[in-house]
Amino acid sequence: MPRSGSRRKRLRGGIEKLPSGALRVSVYAGTDPISGRRLDLRETIPPGPNAQAEAEKAARRLAAQIDERRHPTTNATLDQLLDRYLETLDVAETTRRMYAKYAEKHIRSFVGRLKAGAVDVETLDSLYAELRRCRSHCDRSRGLVDHRTPREHECDDRCRPHRCRGLSSTTIRHIHFVLRGAFEKGVRWRWVSQNPVQLVDAPRAKAPDPRPPTPEEAARIVEEAWQDPDWGTLVWLTMTTGARRGELCGLRWSHVDLTNGVLAIRRAIAQHGTERFEKETKTRQQRRVALDPETVKALTEHFERAAARCEALGVALARDAFVFSLAPDSSRPLVPSSVSQRYSRLAKRLGIETHLHCLRHYSATELIAAGVDVRTVAGRLGHSGGGVTTLRVYAAWLAEADQRASASLAQRGPARPTTPVDEAERALRRPRSPRERLAVELREKILNGDYLAGSHLPGVKTLAADRDLSPSTVKRTFELLREWGLISGAEGERARVRTSARPLGGDGTAGAAAQ
Repeated sequence: MPRSGSRRKRLRGGIEKLPSGALRVSVYAGTDPISGRRLDLRETIPPGPNAQAEAEKAARRLAAQIDERRHPTTNATLDQLLDRYLETLDVAETTRRMYAKYAEKHIRSFVGRLKAGAVDVETLDSLYAELRRCRSHCDRSRGLVDHRTPREHECDDRCRPHRCRGLSSTTIRHIHFVLRGAFEKGVRWRWVSQNPVQLVDAPRAKAPDPRPPTPEEAARIVEEAWQDPDWGTLVWLTMTTGARRGELCGLRWSHVDLTNGVLAIRRAIAQHGTERFEKETKTRQQRRVALDPETVKALTEHFERAAARCEALGVALARDAFVFSLAPDSSRPLVPSSVSQRYSRLAKRLGIETHLHCLRHYSATELIAAGVDVRTVAGRLGHSGGGVTTLRVYAAWLAEADQRASASLAQRGPARPTTPVDEAERALRRPRSPRERLAVELREKILNGDYLAGSHLPGVKTLAADRDLSPSTVKRTFELLREWGLISGAEGERARVRTSARPLGGDGTAGAAAQ
């Protein structure tokens, strides 16, 4: 609507009257840098006698937001925000791909088309609820089938009726962190005015539950693996160094110093689908791990076997050849997932419930049990943070160390009382509560003759009023006197002092004999 009056002419924007009588305020905020479209900040004022004044105030407030650059500068969707966030994210390639996978499968299909600024806490809570319900995001219709493979196939007993299974709390936490990081960047870029993910509770992290194989199980695993010496060497090195599977797959002979017994862990092999590529270690740290003589001997024999295979081909074993490889010249690394699968088959044959990463738990647990300080163990495993992760995740509960701790505490602690405590006698000797103190006072009066044998004690209401106690407290006082054998009379009757008294024990404490 056209403006009128000198005051309105100073307003930046327009005030439009809607058919409902409400006023809509629009203030120009520039151009969207992504779409190139005009940006306007809008606010609707409900109809009323002061609607015009409120609309003008709203126009000035919106203009101030634009001047102070406190408004979003784009109407981009969450999909566009995620795309830009993943482009600028400085993480390992495997982490980037994992985040992109989560965004594609679990975020974009639900809220990707929403404007980033329109995503609120309720929307995110609904998203997390759906992720907990079904990881396939089924439409709850009947007749769905969980197929064993997405490729065309003939269904058999491995293709079963669909059963909803939600994502784990760990996966939902990862998705939460992806959204939080994207919106944090969005706030800095002024794509959105606030980060709604900060107001959403992240799913609880799964409590660490490391379950390393026992020493007996470890011995059986090594013996079975050594049926193939190359495979046995890999399992042995995993157990003694605690290295990750990708780090061992990426290990080259140039990283192995057999003379000084030192292993340099510098790179790792990562896998994404069928693609394999070399990358930095998980924590981007290079570390050197000392080797014991038996491990040096095992690696020396492994080197001789690899050199003999190359010699049979008429070539020399390259210095940068992979330590573990299925290629005759050791030119290609092992596939990390294949290593895990082979180990799982080995454990299944032995009837041991474990997986390859548990050997890393085993290494940390045995080192700590042997008295090695946590910082050294963390350094061998490649953990940062001074060993916090090592203790929290990898150090399983040690029965032997726990028994030593229990014995030490027992030696330094007080002696355990062997005689059961009688509460009635304790109340007589060390009264604590009001009813116990009143009972001791009445007992003394009975023994001193203030209340003669056969006489009545004051009533419940009288004692309660005199001592400023509740009637229930006085009733429980009489119960204690009956337990001491000083009074008779059932509950509801006036308490009567018994006719004779005798000590409860040999220390002079008195009680009363039954009439």
